[in-house]
Amino acid sequence: MTEPDHCRNLVLVLGDQLSPALSSLKRADAAVDRVLMVEVMAEATYVRHHKKKIAFLFSAMRHFAEELRADGWTVDYVTLDADGNTGSFSGEVARACQRLAPQRLLVTEPGEWRVLEDMKGWAADLRLPVDILTDTRFICSLAEFRGWATGRKQLRMEYFYRDMRRKTGLLMEADKPAGGRWNYDADNRKPAKPDLFMPAPQGFTPDRITREVLDLVAERFDDHIGALEPFWFPVTRHQAEEAFDHFLETALAEFGTYQDAMLSGEKFLFHSVLSTCLNAGLLDPLQLCRKVEAAFREGRAPLNAAEGYIRQILGWREYVRGIYWLKMPSYASQNALAAERALPGFYWTGETRMRCLAEAVSQTLDEAYAHHIQRLMVTGNFALLAGVRPQEVHEWYLAVYADAYEWVEMPNTLGMSQFADGGLLASKPYMSGGNYINRMSDYCGDCAYDVRQRTGPKACPFNALYWDFLDRNAAVLKGNPRLGQAYATWARMGAAKQEEYTRSAAEVLARLDSGDLI
Repeated sequence: MTEPDHCRNLVLVLGDQLSPALSSLKRADAAVDRVLMVEVMAEATYVRHHKKKIAFLFSAMRHFAEELRADGWTVDYVTLDADGNTGSFSGEVARACQRLAPQRLLVTEPGEWRVLEDMKGWAADLRLPVDILTDTRFICSLAEFRGWATGRKQLRMEYFYRDMRRKTGLLMEADKPAGGRWNYDADNRKPAKPDLFMPAPQGFTPDRITREVLDLVAERFDDHIGALEPFWFPVTRHQAEEAFDHFLETALAEFGTYQDAMLSGEKFLFHSVLSTCLNAGLLDPLQLCRKVEAAFREGRAPLNAAEGYIRQILGWREYVRGIYWLKMPSYASQNALAAERALPGFYWTGETRMRCLAEAVSQTLDEAYAHHIQRLMVTGNFALLAGVRPQEVHEWYLAVYADAYEWVEMPNTLGMSQFADGGLLASKPYMSGGNYINRMSDYCGDCAYDVRQRTGPKACPFNALYWDFLDRNAAVLKGNPRLGQAYATWARMGAAKQEEYTRSAAEVLARLDSGDLI
């Protein structure tokens, strides 16, 4: 019997909303409503997303459609190469409404401001009621965050995080934090040694659906960056949960201690590498936090590891989402340090003599992944010190990382990494010379530059750029209390030494601007 080609409510599910607990699905009834999922070229190309990122999303979407069908939903799924695909959300929603004549469109609020702006016009364009529902998959609603932010002079993550701990009861002993401290970040900065055993994250062999997606991406996105294979990402809820359980058993115990470490050839160390699944909706953030807490309570992980992991999800992830929606759309154009240099070409190729950057970028091109210190203190640190335009840095991070969606990536990049918001998010710029990278990694031992040399053609470029950054941004940064010691050191150097640093930095930047191998 042929199913009638109409429905009561049409439920649009986006590619980062792959959760059966989605508010729009909860509002609907599988017996009389229909789900629409679409692969559209506009979303795959508004930045030149990494091949693995596109493949992950399309595969996860197709698997989620099968999960919904198994649960009794009728799913209209439009593949990228389907006949008549208009290439945009608006076009595909309009086409589906013409075909199905729904009484109402249901959608959960999107993760990106530009998509929400499009959605706000759909009711008038379609002449149809459109309900944009709150995304209940987050631990802190946007309304709750706005309430927390109202009246505060500073919106610091640490205080938000403490309130979220109190709200959820995670790692709490009555009204006190477990262990007597809220934050164990000071215990989580140990460098790793190459002979330390490091477990690999659990990988999965592509099934038929994923192989079809890989073939599609290879054909349609050949000019995008990154290696498409080997492809090992989890793409279903079951796989993602299995991979998280593997992390709990094999890596969580050492995650805290070594979370800031970097080693040549070691792409993952003790990281879970599951933010891609979390941000697409395959994992539930509060459930992950409770599992990590249980591992601590049962003696399977130390407090510094459990607290460090929970802080990333309950603290940073929820906090940056709140900042994004609180400050958009003006946040996207912030450039407090007036940085205007073009993004160096090696960010797209990995071709640089600086070993730390070559390692971080090459790994990114291979895996669409690098951990937070590689992003913050290597690729981000160099762009900050070199004065790269923050919007170009933002677009690069958005393109190359499989876990990057604008709501989570933009505040981390413009605020924490590039200080483009002038200190709204971070109390000081996250920057360093070569010593920090040398302390936290083994990159410097096999580098063309000498981290011990401060200036000159053989010196680590980070060293001169660090002091030059402070000098050229003194009008904005000199009054920052957390930089007082650095500026005092700069002043004590004297004019001759200062000139040596600025001259050496100018030589580095001139080579960068001319496209020379650096």
